Amino acid sequence: MYHRSVDVDIAGVRPSVVGSSLLDLTLTDRSRDRPSLEARAVHETWYDGEPSRPNLWAPLTTRGRYAWLRLTTSGPYGPGIGRSGGEYHLDGRFATDVPGLHLAIGEAVLGPGRELGRSRFWLRDRLGGGPAVVPPFTLVWHDSDIARRAFADQAVECGASSSYFDQVLEILDERGVTVILASADLD
Repeated sequence: MYHRSVDVDIAGVRPSVVGSSLLDLTLTDRSRDRPSLEARAVHETWYDGEPSRPNLWAPLTTRGRYAWLRLTTSGPYGPGIGRSGGEYHLDGRFATDVPGLHLAIGEAVLGPGRELGRSRFWLRDRLGGGPAVVPPFTLVWHDSDIARRAFADQAVECGASSSYFDQVLEILDERGVTVILASADLD
């Protein structure tokens, strides 16, 4: 699914209990970038392949959602693949944190197991052309009020005046995506 480097030190050496010519080594892991405990459930879900149903990531914690996002793919890419136009529906009920917001956008536009950007930077980049869907298109964001509330107090950088939610909307607009915000009360 994806790989991790293993960086170990030999912490101890002793004669092996298996045989006199062998040694037992005790290893210590020096890596700081280990998968979270939540990643195990994510890997078990993905073990047989990409998910075929949306929102399987929804019950996960933020760390679990980041692990899910790491497994998503953005393709396909290539000449003549990107199609423009159409209307896509984003299920906003679970867009309550950064990875959840990006997972919801990716699923709405490309389907389960796909992403259209794992961060604001990559969202802007991918909307510039390449993956299976390119602007202009329309994104109907159902339950958008949930994300707006979830990100209301979260400015992205020190001194930023807009929330992550508002910055994502700005990126979508600047790249030619028409966003229709629909709150739970209006759906």
